[in-house]
Amino acid sequence: MRVVVTGGAGFIGASLVRRLLDEGHTVAVLDNFWRGTMSNLASVSTHPSLTVIEGDVILADDLQRCHDALGGVDVVHHLAAINGTKWFHEAAMEVIDVNVNGTLVALRQALAWEARFVLASSPEAFGENERMPLGNVDTSQFPSAADHQRFSYGASKYLDEVALHHAVSKGLDGRIVRPFNAYGVDMLGDAYGQVVGMFFQAVRQQRPMAVHGDGSQTRSLTYIDDIVDGFYRAGHMDAALDGSSLSGHSFNVGSTEEVSIRALAEAVNRTVGSMAVDCVLGGGYFGDSKRRLPDTSTAEALLGWSCKVSLEDGLQRVWNALQAGP
Repeated sequence: MRVVVTGGAGFIGASLVRRLLDEGHTVAVLDNFWRGTMSNLASVSTHPSLTVIEGDVILADDLQRCHDALGGVDVVHHLAAINGTKWFHEAAMEVIDVNVNGTLVALRQALAWEARFVLASSPEAFGENERMPLGNVDTSQFPSAADHQRFSYGASKYLDEVALHHAVSKGLDGRIVRPFNAYGVDMLGDAYGQVVGMFFQAVRQQRPMAVHGDGSQTRSLTYIDDIVDGFYRAGHMDAALDGSSLSGHSFNVGSTEEVSIRALAEAVNRTVGSMAVDCVLGGGYFGDSKRRLPDTSTAEALLGWSCKVSLEDGLQRVWNALQAGP
């Protein structure tokens, strides 16, 4: 298949690109390299079936360059977005612009190309829904916009899902994947990154891990290979396992091993052994979710997807790779 991956130089995007190439597909990556990096694609940068185009998903002409490079498009994996909790508060307008307008442009192009479309949404699209586990069609609940800007991301992902379902009503074969807290060796560990990356970076720099609040908030940490498998199945299965259409379906892709952030810090310390560091409690961001746990039954039933890597195993894989790296 001829596949476009927007945001294909990012952490999840690059991992998906590698899987697509391994499976024999032809891939065009569109990325503006604001957050993604070519180092994420280093292992496949010379692959004959890969084209990397520097451009902006908000510009239809840049997406068309991907179409022209491939000679047509069969599937669009739309992952381009501004992620990272710190950005939600510091750059809310930019987050909304990219997440909403980029998705609208990509959807219109996919409709024109008659291509299948896989939207990378997020559990943040549920807002402050406290019902757990989160079902694939649960209600989204958002606080007053005057409270904080965290939901510049989550609300924009909700609108992305609204737009996709509208496009489905116009004939698009569209599917939604919500990855829950992906982690792996290539994830960012700076102040704008995600928690597992931050903890490992603290260990490598031999400084305390910063645990927000009292550390009782929970997350569903999911190893990158499992996340990518969910995206791949959602994009490349023509029909569900039962023969039904996959268009319009949403899939929560994440571990059902719920873990508190404090327990995660302890697990990282167990993984690194003699390099263990202290934990410092406090700080955090307004609007942080108290719990995060997915109901993955739809992905299991329709895609045959399941989470295969335990947190203990995944953390060990990341640490081994970091130790072996430059």
